[in-house]
Amino acid sequence: MAKLSQEDLLAQFDEMTLIELAEFVKAFEERFDVTAAAPAAVVAAGAPGAPAAAAEEEQDEFDVILTGAGDKKIQVIKVVRELTSLGLKEAKDLVDGTPKPVLEKVAKDAAEKAADALKGAGASVEVK
Repeated sequence: MAKLSQEDLLAQFDEMTLIELAEFVKAFEERFDVTAAAPAAVVAAGAPGAPAAAAEEEQDEFDVILTGAGDKKIQVIKVVRELTSLGLKEAKDLVDGTPKPVLEKVAKDAAEKAADALKGAGASVEVK
């Protein structure tokens, strides 16, 4: 098997859905006994002299979390598919497995629009 270049790997990741990428990261972490979140923890712990006010800055990235599908599950699945690049099965699995994040680290206005669309379809939504 030929060794893939970094560009080839990134091209493969571009074609994956968010769920597939999350599953890949989990499998990678398990196989190589590493944690993808470790560098962020080191960076956060690396600034002991930083004032606490800096940590309380206004949040600019939000997660839209589906907490319930409600009575109109099919409509909610359609909205999830519109908001993400998920296929029908992945969107259905996301809706069935609530609470689950639909969008992660998006701007406030995009999070609010997504939450409104999901609520309009009858879903229970939380924006964090």
